[in-house]
Amino acid sequence: MAELIKLYNENPNPREVQKVVDCLRDGGLIIYPTDTVYGLGCDITNNRALERVAHIKGVKLAKANFSFICSDLSNLSDYVKQIDNSTFKLLKRTLPGPYTFILPGSNNLPTVFKKKKTVGIRVPDNNICKIIVETLGNPIVSTSIYDEDEVIEYTTDPELILEKWDKLVDIVIDGGYGDNIASTVIDLTSGEPVLIREGKGAIDII
Repeated sequence: MAELIKLYNENPNPREVQKVVDCLRDGGLIIYPTDTVYGLGCDITNNRALERVAHIKGVKLAKANFSFICSDLSNLSDYVKQIDNSTFKLLKRTLPGPYTFILPGSNNLPTVFKKKKTVGIRVPDNNICKIIVETLGNPIVSTSIYDEDEVIEYTTDPELILEKWDKLVDIVIDGGYGDNIASTVIDLTSGEPVLIREGKGAIDII
């Protein structure tokens, strides 16, 4: 059964944050708040956890389009090939924020993602998420939690999320009601920004 942990965006309890991080390091799966919808995440360095996420989503891990959740842009070069100045300026201008940027993957990607030519990078404007990733010391691999209900595409209530995901994950973080609009996805692999999905992030920035 999953544990429900309440964290406040303004001042997340360090002891509870550490509990979440320990769970991630042990190969656990968490559901956590972002600046858009709630996400399902695991430690990028834990292959067993990555396989669990892929199994839940019904995809092959090597082909999965998961996002890398980073606390800032400082470790971008660990996972992304060198980018030009205009691309970096766009990232600086929009992040943290409700965007996913598709960028060319580097040779330093974890082994399970070696065959992928691109990665999706997210730096959510959410303090809970930021502090978890900072404390963990590396990105979380993440995917949005999808709700089959066509009216409510993304689940927003942490207690209802717990009910549904109780047997699939280890921790559900209650960071308050989530949004039901996903991030805006922009492909930056060709040099020019290409809109893949319009979401919460304004598209006039591109």
